[in-house]
Amino acid sequence: MKYKNIKHGIFKKRINRFVAEIVIDGVTEKCHVKNTGRCGELFVADADVLVQECDGGNRKTKYDLISVYKDDKLFNVDSQSPNKVVNEFLQSGGLFEKIMLIKPETKYKNSRFDFYVETETEKAFIEVKGVNLVIDGVAYFPDAPTDRGVKHIKELCECVKDGYNAYVIFVVQTAGVYSVMPNYDTHIEFAKALEYAANNGVKVLAYNSRVGEDFTVINEKIDVCFR
Repeated sequence: MKYKNIKHGIFKKRINRFVAEIVIDGVTEKCHVKNTGRCGELFVADADVLVQECDGGNRKTKYDLISVYKDDKLFNVDSQSPNKVVNEFLQSGGLFEKIMLIKPETKYKNSRFDFYVETETEKAFIEVKGVNLVIDGVAYFPDAPTDRGVKHIKELCECVKDGYNAYVIFVVQTAGVYSVMPNYDTHIEFAKALEYAANNGVKVLAYNSRVGEDFTVINEKIDVCFR
C-alpha cells in the first residue's frame, strides 16, 4: 500500500489514545494516532516519525501518524495498514490460488472477521492481527489485553467445526523479524486460545513487512512459536 503527502517529524508526547504532539517543519502539531495500542517502546520523546498530511473533511487534526523509527528500523504504526496489505496479498494470489471471492468485514455468528474468501476448493474466514511489539528480534501479540481478540479466536474454532477453513494472520509491521509469539505475560487467555486454535484446525500464519517512508507491503512468511 502507498501513502501520499508524507512528511518527517519529531515525536514529543502522546496526549491520549488518539492524539500526539509532533514537531513538523519546526511547529508543534497535534496529530491523529492511528493505533490505540500502547506502543510504549515506539512512542518515545524525540523519536523520528513520518506523518501523512490530510486534506479537508471535518478533521480535528491536519496529520496522521504513520510510522516511527526505532534503532534505524522503520515501524508502520497505522492500525489500518495490516488489513490493506493482506487484501493486496490475497488479490495477488499470495495465499490462495484461483480466488473467486474476497469479502472484507464479514459477519459470522457473533463475530465480524476481516475477510471471507472463496476459492474453487475452499471457503475460509480470516482474522488479521497487526504486530508492533518486537523484543530481541521476536514479535509479540498483543501488547495489551484483548478480550475481543480472544472472542475472535474462539469463534474461528467454531468456523472450523462448521466446515469452513479459518486463518489467523499476524502482520509484523517492520522488517528483520523472523518469528511471532503470543504474549503470554500480557494476556495469557489470548495465548491459550491461540494455542488451542492452532491445535484444532485454525491455520496460524505470520509475515513480516517491507516498510518504506511512503509504503508498506508484506515481505516474507515467518515462524509462529509457542512456549
